[in-house]
Amino acid sequence: MESLVRRNVLGWVGRWLLAAPLAMMVFAAPVRAQDLTVFAAASLQNAFEEIARQYQQKTGKAVKFSFASSGALARQIEQGAPAAIFASADEQWMDHLAKANLIVPDTRKSLLGNSLVLIVPTTSTAKVDLKPGFDFAGLLGADGRWSTGDPASVPVGRYAQEALTSLGVWDFAQTRLVKAENVRVAMAFVERGEVPAGIVYETDAAVSQKVRIAGVFPANSHKPVTYPFAVIAKHDSPAAREFLAFAGGDQARDVWKKYGFTKL
Repeated sequence: MESLVRRNVLGWVGRWLLAAPLAMMVFAAPVRAQDLTVFAAASLQNAFEEIARQYQQKTGKAVKFSFASSGALARQIEQGAPAAIFASADEQWMDHLAKANLIVPDTRKSLLGNSLVLIVPTTSTAKVDLKPGFDFAGLLGADGRWSTGDPASVPVGRYAQEALTSLGVWDFAQTRLVKAENVRVAMAFVERGEVPAGIVYETDAAVSQKVRIAGVFPANSHKPVTYPFAVIAKHDSPAAREFLAFAGGDQARDVWKKYGFTKL
C-alpha cells in the first residue's frame, strides 16, 4: 500500500516521466522523423498492433506506435513529436489539437466506440448493479481504494467521473481514487491486487486474464466513448493517409470487432 500511495501523490511531472518510458517501450527501434509513427490511446494497443501486422503483410510497410494516455500523446504532438497519425480515446483531445491547427481536418474520423466497465480481480465474487446510489463504499471496504485514469488528462478518467457523478457517488469515489497515467496502468493496479476495483474500457478487461467485469455503466451515464483518428498536419503524407484508410477499412474492421470495439 505504501508504494501505491507514492504513485498516487506523484505530481504531473512525475506521472509524465513514468508514462514516457512505458509509451516508448512499444517501439521496435528508435523513432526517426521519416518513420510512419502512430500515437494512439493505450486501449487501442492490442488491436492496432494486429492491424499493423496485417498492413505490413499486405504492403511491406512497417508502422511504429507510441501508446499512452491521449492527453500525454497530444501534449507530445504539440511539442513536435514525430507522429503522423493521432488516435485519441475521446473527442476532447482531438479538439485540442484541431484548435491548434495540428491535424488535417478532412482526415478526422471517429472510427470506434467502446463501453465503460467496473472491474475487479478474478478472485473477487463481486457483482455490482451500477444504478444511482450504488454501494461503492461496500465494494471497496473500509480502507479500499479504486483506480482509473486521471480525470484531468486521461479520457477513461473523464468518462468515469461523468458516470459516477451521474450515479450520485462521485463525491465519495474521488476520496478513494488512485489516479493512473493511462487505462492500462489503472487495470494493472487491479490485476496486482493493489486496489479491489477499477474503471476501464470493456476492451481492456477483455484482454486481461486477471480481472473480470463486475458491472457495465449505463450508456446514458456518460458521454459516448468514441475514438477519433486524424493525420497530423506536420507529417501529412500519402503513407499516413494510406494507413489511416486501412485502419478504417474492411480488413481492420474484423480486428476491431474481435477485440470488442464497436464500429461507428
